[in-house]
Amino acid sequence: MYDILKGMRVVELSAFIAAPLAGLTLSQLGADVIRVDPPGGGIDYNRWPLSDEGASLYWTGLNKGKRSVALNLKEEDQREVFRRILKSSGDEGGILLTNLTGPDWLTYDALKQVRPDLIMVSLTGHHDGAAAVDYTVNSAVGVPFATGHATPDHPVNNMIPTWDAVAGLTLATAILAADRHRQKTGEGREIRLALSDVAYSLVSTLGLMTEAEVLERDRPALGNHVYGTFGHNLPTKDGRQVMVAAFTGRQWRSLVEVSDTAKAMAEIEAASSLDLSQEGDRYAARDDILVVLSAWSNTKTLREIKGLFDEARVLWGPYQTFRQMVQEDPRASLANPMFQEIDQPGVGRYRTTGSPLTIVGEGRKPVRPASTVGGDTASVLDDLSIRTDK
Repeated sequence: MYDILKGMRVVELSAFIAAPLAGLTLSQLGADVIRVDPPGGGIDYNRWPLSDEGASLYWTGLNKGKRSVALNLKEEDQREVFRRILKSSGDEGGILLTNLTGPDWLTYDALKQVRPDLIMVSLTGHHDGAAAVDYTVNSAVGVPFATGHATPDHPVNNMIPTWDAVAGLTLATAILAADRHRQKTGEGREIRLALSDVAYSLVSTLGLMTEAEVLERDRPALGNHVYGTFGHNLPTKDGRQVMVAAFTGRQWRSLVEVSDTAKAMAEIEAASSLDLSQEGDRYAARDDILVVLSAWSNTKTLREIKGLFDEARVLWGPYQTFRQMVQEDPRASLANPMFQEIDQPGVGRYRTTGSPLTIVGEGRKPVRPASTVGGDTASVLDDLSIRTDK
């Protein structure tokens, strides 16, 4: 069920993307995620883009469905309330998710005195404690030199904060793993994750580090070509672009048949002594293949190509701006059960997403808007029977 984590209570002390995304992921599966925010909001509360009323679309998106408690953690009495929230959360509580470090009172050893079975999952920049964000990590792992049409003098950054996203999902996984361990043993755990280690791990797993070390070469910047096979954008008659890729023999045959380019492809094979049924040879002949397919696609509108490609089961997708996606893509509409409409204070009514997981046989839980900062302070303290003088 979509409340499969019902009963789990996570206290989130965080900012920016990775840790809030971890909390959101757990919340969407039923966990009670309580954000602890400074009064008036933290350092990312007003981050762009902003609505016409000044609300951060970034912040409200990452914090849907969570409860917010406002505490000034510079004051000892407010830190005591924070500790009591951690302590009084029951058997499935006592879980802290954070990317904030520094104060002695926020260390695992200090908080374990309050909750001996504490699970604390924290994110740092680098494993040695140095600061980092997605942009500074991305620049260091080679990706900008293999993105787009990069040159040594003009590396191209990711627009999506990939490492934050992967780190957020890794943090959520760490919490689930630590919770399982605690259920079996009664023991808490401190788990640390460095943002840069997430990036190093993935580029290693994908063979990019090994390629550099063993083969002693860098992955080139290929524009929109797909490394190791044929894949590229194709222009349409009506000024749009589509992306095609052919990883398998069937995908390649479908693309050639639907475009009626078998003769031209045979000529490329004869001139180059390549076998285009092989992925590597398609990559080697990518420029010649692109000329042939672009000439064909330029005679078709996007609508015509969609009909032909869908029927032939070509591996493809249209290029869409964010606005075109919102306006034209049925998979990004309410026809997709992941999407729901919500009324977000300060923003208005719009479509948003619940969990991307489909739990077969279960209806999706309603998406709750992000709370205002401190909007749930009274209800959370009442739920946990915490009394304060303030």
